[in-house]
Amino acid sequence: MIICETPRLIIRNWREGDRDLFAEINSDPKVMEFFPFRRDRAAADALFDRNAGTIAETGFGFFALALRDIDVPIGFCGLARTHLEPHLPDGAVEIGWRLAVSHWGKGYVTEAALALLDHGFGERNLSEIVSFAVATNARSIAVMRRIGMRPDPSRDFDHPGVPKTHQHLRRHLLYAITADDWRLGAKTST
Repeated sequence: MIICETPRLIIRNWREGDRDLFAEINSDPKVMEFFPFRRDRAAADALFDRNAGTIAETGFGFFALALRDIDVPIGFCGLARTHLEPHLPDGAVEIGWRLAVSHWGKGYVTEAALALLDHGFGERNLSEIVSFAVATNARSIAVMRRIGMRPDPSRDFDHPGVPKTHQHLRRHLLYAITADDWRLGAKTST
């Protein structure tokens, strides 16, 4: 099932043939630079299955991001419910992404994220979408800014899923955009 399309990309459900790419990005040291661990193939397959199940059950999750011309996956981008109470309220929706290194620097994540914000606010009637990243993750923070998200320092937090042994990865900056801000931005940009 296709979630949305852009001029260059398809955002769709995962297929069995996408497992190799999913494993690749979850084990790549560059892609996973701001995460405390990389996943081996078994752990990546387990995450793939959990994510696919969550998407099937709720319609939320991290979707395959594929090149439109040839429908080959290059990473993922999605809208997922967070489980980070008390840092974020139950049911908060996060936008997030990972992309194979060979596709970095081409604007794919920004393009996909803009389409998913439109989907989240227009189709899913969300009131707010958040994103968060390690404070030193300049690439992801730049995407958040490009898609119109604003920093909310009062909501920055130490990620409970990051072990204390990785102190440099614990602090996360939170960015957010509301449906009203998205609509205002969409109206002024057309």
